[in-house]
Amino acid sequence: MSTELLERAAGGDQEAKERMILENSGLIWSVARRFMGRGVESDDLYQLGCVGFLKAIDGFDLEFGTQFSTYAVPKIAGEIRRFLRDDGSIKVSRTLKEQAAQIRTARSQLTVTLGREPLLSEVADAVGLTVEEVAAAETAALPADSLQRPASEDGCSLEQLIPGEDIEERILETVSLRDAIGALEPRHKAVIQMRYYRGMTQDKTAAAMGISQVQVSRIERKALQRLRELLGEE
Repeated sequence: MSTELLERAAGGDQEAKERMILENSGLIWSVARRFMGRGVESDDLYQLGCVGFLKAIDGFDLEFGTQFSTYAVPKIAGEIRRFLRDDGSIKVSRTLKEQAAQIRTARSQLTVTLGREPLLSEVADAVGLTVEEVAAAETAALPADSLQRPASEDGCSLEQLIPGEDIEERILETVSLRDAIGALEPRHKAVIQMRYYRGMTQDKTAAAMGISQVQVSRIERKALQRLRELLGEE
């Protein structure tokens, strides 16, 4: 890592900050892994570690006489510890984890049996759950990078609901978005899961849920509106 890049990042250059995160992702992950198994998803730990890393950039002085990484590690760990101590509410219940494991197994078996990707309704029948319960379990188990995945038809991603330009703010809001999705009512959560996590068209989503495409469109609009409200955009 060059001194010039660090100076640019410390001076507020957002592009330089993002480049430093990419170049130091291994370091951030190495710290985040220390906190796994405490009820918070690994991707959320990494995102929080990125916040600590950014705070290290802002607080580092080349005259400290130490390597930046040496200064950054306690900052990364401290940010994660603070979250676990004060705000550790993003947790996936054991029931949801067990259901997600059953669903993965059923989905794999059905893919072999049917010779194609099974519909959500077929998976639900196989595990004895409703479509909404399957969507809730699968959404809870998905990684944060799915938030950046565009829906198949219009290219919109859930991450685009997140306000603000500051990279630290965006990272924190990404964690909040995962929590907000979990607060949606079951049918709304099911539509979001199929449209934005599985990239299914509205027609395919309608077929999986046994409703019309118009109903899916209406539910999707309401779900996105609710997410904006939960994120404080309106």
